[in-house]
Amino acid sequence: MTDDLPQDLDLQPDVPHSARFWNYLLGGRDHFPADRELAELMLREYPAARDLARASRAFLGRAVRHLATAGVRQFLDIGAGLPTADNTHEVAQRVAPDSRIVYVDHDPIVLQHARALLTSTPEGATGYVDADLTDPDAVLGHAARTLDLEAPVALLLMSTIGHIPDASAAADLVRTYMGRLAPGSHLVLCTTLASPEVDEANRRYADSGTIPYVASTAEEMAAMAAGLTVLPPGLGPINRWYPEGAPDPDVDQWGYVARKE
Repeated sequence: MTDDLPQDLDLQPDVPHSARFWNYLLGGRDHFPADRELAELMLREYPAARDLARASRAFLGRAVRHLATAGVRQFLDIGAGLPTADNTHEVAQRVAPDSRIVYVDHDPIVLQHARALLTSTPEGATGYVDADLTDPDAVLGHAARTLDLEAPVALLLMSTIGHIPDASAAADLVRTYMGRLAPGSHLVLCTTLASPEVDEANRRYADSGTIPYVASTAEEMAAMAAGLTVLPPGLGPINRWYPEGAPDPDVDQWGYVARKE
C-alpha cells in the first residue's frame, strides 16, 4: 500500500474494501491483508472471480479503443476504482490524443490515488470528480467542466451498477444519465450475471463488511439500455465482445455497448 497518504485518512485496513479487493484480483499492489483474505476466500468458493475481474478490464480496453477509433472523443468513467494498467484515458488517448476523460468515484481511498489518473496528452484533458453514482446532477455538473455535454459522450459503467441493489432503480438511474447526454452518446455497461452460485458468492462478499454487490439477470441488463440501440454483438458474456484472437472461456460478467440515436 502507498505510504504517502494523509495521516488523518482512515483506510480501515481491517475491513475489506471493494476497490482494493478488485485491485488484488487484477494483480495490483494497493491492498491490505483483509482485502487479500477476502479475495482468497472468494477464489476458493468462486474460482472464476479473478477471470471475471480480468475480463472486465479487458472489455474496458476493447470498448474504449473501439469507440475512440469510431470517433468518440469524450468518456465519462463512473466508478473508476483504483488506477491500474491501461486506464481509460491511456487507451483513448493512444488512439486519439485529443480525447477528454472524466473519472468519477466517491471513495476517499480512490480519491487519494486520483493524481495517478490526472495525466493527459497536451491535446486532450483528464479530470476527476468526487461524487456518487446515484447523484447524476453532481456527477454531470462537475463533469461539464471538462466535457462538452452538448457533444457525444461515452458513459462507462464497468462493474459498478451492481452497487444499486434495486434493479428498477438501477435502470432508472442509467436512463437518467443517458437522457441527459447528447445524441450519438454511448453506454458501455457490464455487470455480473445472476445465478445461484454468483448470488451465494455475493452474499459471502457482503458478509465481509464491504459494500454489497448485486448481480443482474439478462432481462435487467437489457432494461438498462431501454431506448438505446445495442450494438453488435449484443448483450452477452463480455469475452465475446470483439475478442482479440480466440475468445476466452465465457465468464459470468455480461455487458454490451449501446448507442443513443
